[in-house]
Amino acid sequence: MQIQGSSAVVVGGTGGLGEATVRRLHAAGAKIVVADVADEKGKLLEEELGIRYVRTDATSEDDVQAAMDEAAALAPLRISVDTHGGPAAGGRLVGKDGSPMDLAGFRTTVEFYLIAVFNVMRLAAATIARQEAVDGDRGVIVNTASIAAYEGQIGQLPYAAAKGGVASMTLVAARDLSPLGIRVVTIAPGTFLTPAYGKAGDQLEAHWGPRIPHPKRMGRSPEYASLVQQICENDYLNGEVIRLDGALRFPPK
Repeated sequence: MQIQGSSAVVVGGTGGLGEATVRRLHAAGAKIVVADVADEKGKLLEEELGIRYVRTDATSEDDVQAAMDEAAALAPLRISVDTHGGPAAGGRLVGKDGSPMDLAGFRTTVEFYLIAVFNVMRLAAATIARQEAVDGDRGVIVNTASIAAYEGQIGQLPYAAAKGGVASMTLVAARDLSPLGIRVVTIAPGTFLTPAYGKAGDQLEAHWGPRIPHPKRMGRSPEYASLVQQICENDYLNGEVIRLDGALRFPPK
C-alpha cells in the first residue's frame, strides 16, 4: 500500500508512540489527522508539521467519526493507527484485606483499553471501506496491545484482560474485513520509554534494561513507528499480533 497520497488517523497521536508514528507517516507522505485530547500538544504538532489536530475522546462515537471524516476529506483514508491510553486500575483479584477487586475500576480499564479500541476500529473500517480500492486494497488498521496480554503481571488483571481482548480481536477483524480489502494488524509492545514517564524514565530503564534479552534497554518510540510503516507498506501482513519487546517475557512481578 502506498502511504504517499493517503490520509491517516493516529488516535493518541500526541503521546510517545503516537507522536513518533505521526512523524514517521508524515515523512512518508501521508496527510495526518491527530486524534487526541491533549489540546496543547496537538496544536503544537499541527503548527510544526502542517497536519490537522482534532480533539477526540476515543470512547465517543461522534468524536471518532469526526476525526475519520476530517481525514477522509484530506485524501483517501487508508490508515488508522490507535495508540491511545487512559486510566488503568490495578491491584490483586483479592486484596490483602480480603476484599475483592473493585468492579468499577475493571470496567473503566476495559472501557478505555478495549471498548474504545473497538470503537475506533469499527468507525475506521467503515470509513476506509468507502474509499476506492487500489489493486483490491483499501487500507490498514493498526491497533496497540501489550505483551501484558500474554504475561500480565500481578496487579495487572484489568489491563491484561483489556489488552488480551485487543489481541484476540485481530484475526477475527481481519477475516471480517477481508472482503473489503482492509487489513488489521496489532502491535504488542514490551517496555517502551516514552516522555510520559518524565524523570522516572531513568529508574525504569535501570530496572527493565538488564531484564531484556537483547537489546538490553527499553524500547524507543521510533521503533514502534518504524513497524507501523512496514505494516502499512507490506500488504502480506494481516491478522497478526506482532510482539515488539526485545524477547522480553514479563515475570510475575
